[in-house]
Amino acid sequence: MAGLRGRPAPWQIWIGCGALMIAVYYMFPLGGIQRGFLYPALSASCTLMVVAGIRRNHPVRPSVWYCVAAGLGMWSTGDFVFAYLYYVRGEEAFPSYADAFYLAAIPVLATGVFILIKGRVSGRDRAGLQDALIISTGLALLTWTFMMRPIAEDHSISVLARLVSLGAPAGDLLLISMLLRLLASPGGRSASYRFLIGGFAFTLGTDVLYSVVNTIAVYEGGAMDAGWMASYVMFGAAALHPSMRSLSEVAPDRAERFHKQRIGVLATTSLLAPAMLVYDGLTDPAHVDWKAISAGSVVLFLLVVARMSGLVAQVRDQAAQLDALAHNDGLTGVPNRRSWDLELHRETTKARRSGAEVCVALLDLDHFKRFNDTHGHQAGDRLLKEASAAWRSLLRPGDVLARYGGEEFGVILVGASPPEAMHVLDRLRAVTPQGQTFSAGLVRWDGVEAADEVVGRADEALYHAKHNGRNRVHLADPIRTTRDTKILA
Repeated sequence: MAGLRGRPAPWQIWIGCGALMIAVYYMFPLGGIQRGFLYPALSASCTLMVVAGIRRNHPVRPSVWYCVAAGLGMWSTGDFVFAYLYYVRGEEAFPSYADAFYLAAIPVLATGVFILIKGRVSGRDRAGLQDALIISTGLALLTWTFMMRPIAEDHSISVLARLVSLGAPAGDLLLISMLLRLLASPGGRSASYRFLIGGFAFTLGTDVLYSVVNTIAVYEGGAMDAGWMASYVMFGAAALHPSMRSLSEVAPDRAERFHKQRIGVLATTSLLAPAMLVYDGLTDPAHVDWKAISAGSVVLFLLVVARMSGLVAQVRDQAAQLDALAHNDGLTGVPNRRSWDLELHRETTKARRSGAEVCVALLDLDHFKRFNDTHGHQAGDRLLKEASAAWRSLLRPGDVLARYGGEEFGVILVGASPPEAMHVLDRLRAVTPQGQTFSAGLVRWDGVEAADEVVGRADEALYHAKHNGRNRVHLADPIRTTRDTKILA
């Protein structure tokens, strides 16, 4: 985003200056003192840019950025100490004072990312945490096998040198784990977010490449320096960009979306333990690292089981929600027309076997259209919700209230005689909210007629109630049952 009158924004100026410093860096000869001190000059400038971004943009959680600034400041101090020892004093000892600053920066940066993650997640993002742990466990197994174990078994160097050498990949693994957790967390993907992710990606990617190169030959400076320098440029741009203000704002809760790519990554990670076993068996069968592989396998198995359990629970919850949506009315929460048909068929079938009485009623709010026209459709919706809630509270356990359609409701009264059903419906009329009334048609199921037939008779009775002045319950005349007809015959 350009500044006022088309002038470049501070973050754009910083990126330009950073790119220029990288270009100048490679103009100087390899191993020259100019390169030696231009590199820490860039890292120190990055630290200042982060502090400037905090003061300029006033982020929601400044502690995140102060941790980033402190970590980068430690790296910068380490760069200056290394340049002084190597280029001025000619010392090449390992470990050196510079390594202390490099390693101390890692937990500080990890703390900043942790605060950022906590700020972006409103609740317990268990799925994101489990995914990050699964991938981190697989990467830890790879890191141990190819980077840390050879160092731990190298007794040609001092114990201190081994500890420092192990600290670098361990620290990178910690930052990678935090970065994976950040990527798995919800929240906006602003420009500042992408710059921050890019800064860590350049740093960690270059560190891994550096470790691989060092297993073949000693790295003495070159193209890989551009990766670390680019990370400093990214960190500075992340802090200077205006979107850093809202980077740690709480993300709204959202339904988890489990993509095929995510499944593929988790499945591949879960196979790393057996892959390491095969690798050790093929390369050095006499020294299979069964302890590390067994520990990694157990942890991965437990994490995957926990993840699958969470997915099963999520599917179960979604199925219950879909079932509720399919059978309940979205406005009032009472059963819908589909549930009414199912319940009426179920209750008449049960009553046919048990001989219990069943009464069916259709209720229709009086002058509902006029109420809507006078008070508005939102008021009409409130009336429907309040009325259904009031009626439902007075029904007996086992009775069914359903929204039949529009302002019309159906009631199934099981085990109630017609006089008892009339009394229940009169009680419902008395609690109809906002001074409104309803008319109802009531029928007694004859014991053999189909569900649509009994509803048809209730509808005729409702018509009579409306025709005779509304605000009343009309009981349909009893009809002769098929069973009675057989007896008379």
